[in-house]
Amino acid sequence: MSPQPATPQTARAINDRAALAAFDARGALTAGQLQEATGLARPTVTELLGRLGSAGLVEQIGEVGADRRGPNARLYALAGHRACVAGIDVRTDIVYMTVIDLAGRTLAERAAPIEPGTATPAALDTVTDVLAEAVSVSSAAGPLASVSIGMPGLINPVTGLARPVTADAGWHAELAQAVRERTGLDPGAVTLDNEVNLAGIAEHRAIGPLGIDSFGLLWLGDFGVGASLVLDGVLRRGASGGAGELGFLAVPGAGPQISPYDCTGGLYDLVRPAAVTDLAARHGVKPTDVGHAPFRTQLAERIALGAAAFALVVDPGVVVLSGELGRLGGEPLADAVEQRLAAVCPVPTRVRTTAVPGNPILTGAVATALDRARTALWP
Repeated sequence: MSPQPATPQTARAINDRAALAAFDARGALTAGQLQEATGLARPTVTELLGRLGSAGLVEQIGEVGADRRGPNARLYALAGHRACVAGIDVRTDIVYMTVIDLAGRTLAERAAPIEPGTATPAALDTVTDVLAEAVSVSSAAGPLASVSIGMPGLINPVTGLARPVTADAGWHAELAQAVRERTGLDPGAVTLDNEVNLAGIAEHRAIGPLGIDSFGLLWLGDFGVGASLVLDGVLRRGASGGAGELGFLAVPGAGPQISPYDCTGGLYDLVRPAAVTDLAARHGVKPTDVGHAPFRTQLAERIALGAAAFALVVDPGVVVLSGELGRLGGEPLADAVEQRLAAVCPVPTRVRTTAVPGNPILTGAVATALDRARTALWP
């Protein structure tokens, strides 16, 4: 069968999406700048701007060109009032959330402490109440369209079911369903993912434009140790969602493994906050004094054990240090890990610190929620 030409409706949808993607990537644009970015003819650009404006997806935000002769050029940007989305970062004793509009502007940020031992119904009510309040103050941006939740644990990529890695956080697995019931959103509009996977998505958004499409992200956080893997621009979750659970990795110097639900005895034992504090004390410094060379060198030796697992198994070429400790150590710690890795691993691997400011888990969560909402609302 010979290929058929695109229908006018399909061509318009393709052009509209190309224009929306240009606004997303470049920000506000004039019609001339949009024409240059998309390669479309001027009449086509004029027509689609009218169409996208009528649909509430693009709006005029001002004019440019007051310093030259002739009429000013109208300046357009993505409109955010069609819908809002939420990202949720679930920790053991606190939940962070951010609500943004369809243009990516932050509307509300909240934190909800959850005391250890809180009963599941109370924990779920706390989170959904805070989410409802955050969405209510963002109502000018339109209805809630999508929610993305990141939590510690194994999230099956097929079923979406969660297996928490700590017994104290059993309510985590029920949060997505509680959000669906409270918001009335369709099941597919509320998703659950491993929190470090979301950090990996955020990292790729930051370093992908630099030409880094394959990397392993090693999360060294106050609340745990984990990893995510991006190969050729695609996040790899594994058959059961367990790819990157390096906190459980048996390494020299760690204690005996206790159970599949407790990563003590693995890499976690060597780089968790208590272990880093103890190592720093041996050198007579604070755990924040990563600039102390002997302390940094020994810390780098421990971190390199996890980085070597990435390098030897999948050879991503780049390992990113993220989480609170990875950010704190900065490039000096990344350089020390790279040097140690080169001494014990034959696979050339660059080590760099995270390029994502703020909370990478929330950044990845709102990005995935925004992608889902735009897929539903854009042509």
